[in-house]
Amino acid sequence: MNKDKIFKLAKGFRGRAKNCIRIARERVEKALQYSYRDRRNKKRDMRSLWIERINAGTRLHGVNYGNFMHGLMKENIQLNRKVLSELSMHEPYSFKALVDISRNAFPGNKVPKKEGLSTVL
Repeated sequence: MNKDKIFKLAKGFRGRAKNCIRIARERVEKALQYSYRDRRNKKRDMRSLWIERINAGTRLHGVNYGNFMHGLMKENIQLNRKVLSELSMHEPYSFKALVDISRNAFPGNKVPKKEGLSTVL
C-alpha cells in the first residue's frame, strides 16, 4: 500500500501510529488482521448468543436445548437458530407451541413433575 492509503487507514490511531509511516504501517497491518479474524468471530458469537436464548426459553417449559432441537429435527421443522431466538424472546406463545411439538416428537422431552408436599414427606 502507498503512504496515503496507510495514513488514511491509520486515521484515529493514537500517538505516532497515525503520523509516522513505519509505525502506521505496522499498526494498519495488525488492524486489518484483527478485522479479518473478528468478522469470523462475530458470526460465532452471534450463534452462541442465539443458542443461549433458545436454551433459556426452552428451560422455562422443562426441556433442554439439545432435546428441543432434536425434537424439531425429527418433526422436520426447519427454523434456524436466529428465528428461534427471536421467537423465544418476542413470541412466547408461538415458542411454547414449538416446544410442545418438540416434546411430542422426542420421548426424551418429558414434562417435569411438580413437587408437592406428598413427594417431600
